[in-house]
Amino acid sequence: MQIYKLEKNIKKILLHTCCATCAGYPYFFLSENYDVTLFYYNPNIYPENEYQKRLSDIKRFSENSGINLTIGGYNNESWENYVTGLEDEPEGGRRCEKCFRFRLQETAYEAKSNDFDYFATTMSISPHKNFELINTIGMSLEKSYGVSYFESNFKKKDGFKKTMEISRKSDFYRQNYCGCKYSIRKSNN
Repeated sequence: MQIYKLEKNIKKILLHTCCATCAGYPYFFLSENYDVTLFYYNPNIYPENEYQKRLSDIKRFSENSGINLTIGGYNNESWENYVTGLEDEPEGGRRCEKCFRFRLQETAYEAKSNDFDYFATTMSISPHKNFELINTIGMSLEKSYGVSYFESNFKKKDGFKKTMEISRKSDFYRQNYCGCKYSIRKSNN
């Protein structure tokens, strides 16, 4: 008698993440059904030492948990040029919409270039982010790049609470602003 072992056909997903705190719950949620690779791409983060703090923690999370990690380039100047004219926009306004698109576009490109089945983002874990807008952008990029977008609202079912628990237990750095210099201004008011 011959015994055959069936292998699962697990789909690969590239998960854009802005920090280790936001990555916790979405990673564990997705890893139940997908082969997840984290993608750290955040040229919006300012100043560079803030970018490095967040990168350090995402590397530690990846190494300690055995998670694949891809790191995109850091070019704050290109991001600044992309949002020129929107500096005075309020948080959650048109600048944020462009920022979501900027980072998700690179995520879609990376996913397509590296044969991922899906791409997603941890940004919907934040109670301060418009998950409907993020998903609309993701779906438009799905059409442009030909790689499926995983629609999400990770804050549902206590996702935000769960990711905060993971962050505390892991002693992740927790920033007090979204990332760009314009969100620093808002957090200090």
